[in-house]
Amino acid sequence: MATRLPAANSAYCSAVKNPDAPPPMTARSRGCGRSLMAPSWPCRVALESTKLTIHLAGWDRHFQSLRTVNHLESEFVFALCNPGSEKALKLEADALALGWRLSYQHRGFVTFKADAPFSLDALTAPLACARRLCLSLGKAPTREEAQQRLDAAALIHYARYFERKMQGLPCAESPQMGQLIGTVVELGPTEFWAGLHRHAPFLSPDPAGDAGLVMPLESPSRAWLKLEEALRFFALALTPADVVVELGCAPGGVVLALLQRGISTIGVDPAKMADVVLASAIAKRAEAPTHKPWFFHCRKPAALASKRDLGPGVTWFMSDMNQSPEVVLKECARFCKMAPAIRGVLITLKLTDLLQIEDKPQWLATLTDIGFTTLRLQQLSVHHKELALLALKL
Repeated sequence: MATRLPAANSAYCSAVKNPDAPPPMTARSRGCGRSLMAPSWPCRVALESTKLTIHLAGWDRHFQSLRTVNHLESEFVFALCNPGSEKALKLEADALALGWRLSYQHRGFVTFKADAPFSLDALTAPLACARRLCLSLGKAPTREEAQQRLDAAALIHYARYFERKMQGLPCAESPQMGQLIGTVVELGPTEFWAGLHRHAPFLSPDPAGDAGLVMPLESPSRAWLKLEEALRFFALALTPADVVVELGCAPGGVVLALLQRGISTIGVDPAKMADVVLASAIAKRAEAPTHKPWFFHCRKPAALASKRDLGPGVTWFMSDMNQSPEVVLKECARFCKMAPAIRGVLITLKLTDLLQIEDKPQWLATLTDIGFTTLRLQQLSVHHKELALLALKL
């Protein structure tokens, strides 16, 4: 199993040649400490989204080009995932026929190679088990050396494998859309990896896709964490004008998170709800107040819930049911038919084995048939054998 990258760190960037350009370019920048197409004398290279500025002693030259950061390439990509999800991640890559081959693996960390170099475009591969995909700039013996390879990044994230988890270290600054983000991953005392990705919609803003959330003491279940991290990962903006129906709501982790955000919820579950949720409960759906968030408990199995139980104005469908994906998606289709104003779906799929990821095409096809146009499947840092399935009508 190959673990060593080529001597040039497998990454380079190319600039448009000026007719009166100075001496030829070489494959390594002596001034940047990383592989880069740059002049053969010592220099500093500053990368922007559409400009490459080469700073020489006493003068600057601007190279206007589309071939700058967008054409950064590497022979390897690496993925950060939940420890234990590595096999499912590789299965996903094979199922998508990406042509990616396993190169190196560590708990929570997998590198791939292919016949042709990877570009930033490769990072759009829809791999649900990858919390973060990066162009790999190689391995270094220290954090500082890994960080030196990320001069092109507008922001650097840090991650580490610690206490059997792939953890992101807190970062005070949030990435902006389109920014090039660097990641330094610590796998051991002398093993640090450097990578780059571009921040885009439906990518977590947090290092290693880990929001570092702490569940409040009053939450009756870890479903609170799953919803909060999904909302942050996908940057979903629910408002008090929304009404959510949630299947499998007991004991109330999701409902509590929604109420804390001022969002009214209809919970469908025959089991008892926690007192902290029942404090906002209403006796009848038809008596829902308009000046504060409320909770209506439909104490029925999901299959017996009716259009009358839902009432008007339902805009989101959520589920944390302990049922197979097929059963949950069947109920999703039925509820969307009863409440045609539903514009968003967020489901926690409970799996018996993560290798069920092979069924992803069927799951997505079911939601497409319902009328949803934007689909995402993602394993979150707080998940075990679970996946977050998002569907939107945009």
